[in-house]
Amino acid sequence: MTEDMTIIGEEAYRAAKELLEIAKPEENQILVVGCSTSEVGGAGIGTFSSPDLAEVVFGGIYQATQEAGIYLAAQCCEHLNRAIILEKEAAERYGYDVVNVVPQPKAGGSFATAAYKAFEQPVAVEHIKAHVGMDIGDTLIGMHLKDVAVPVRIRTKEIGDGHVVCARTRPKFIGGERAVYDSEQM
Repeated sequence: MTEDMTIIGEEAYRAAKELLEIAKPEENQILVVGCSTSEVGGAGIGTFSSPDLAEVVFGGIYQATQEAGIYLAAQCCEHLNRAIILEKEAAERYGYDVVNVVPQPKAGGSFATAAYKAFEQPVAVEHIKAHVGMDIGDTLIGMHLKDVAVPVRIRTKEIGDGHVVCARTRPKFIGGERAVYDSEQM
């Protein structure tokens, strides 16, 4: 592995670790990640898929999620309608319907392909409502977050050359001007 690949893996781990420390997801919650390895490698999204980069980025993020005791969900590219790859256990826990597709670097994306290869029992689902999200390279993960997403600012602004945007979710506020809210859930 080249020095650049090592740095990218460290950036991925550091970004995920920082996000999880700030967002504080509960055990067994879900972090959804969308990742363009083309963007990480300095090319335009969808133009230079890299399985090698995907494995390094995935490895760093997966390590952080394992340490935190949460599930990692990998968003596929638009060729698979942004389906999600995750562990079968997570799909069952959250009641997500499994669909039949195996991602490939050019049909699903290299990051989702890396997840499919690394998970113990990988499955694909069409939709999830994740608790935390990380978007690497402007892949648009919003459709897979719970309804109220809140930006999370982390120090790591890029993984390789891929722009990083993070979010956590919180419960909806209801009730109007006389309502009282739990500050722990804000």
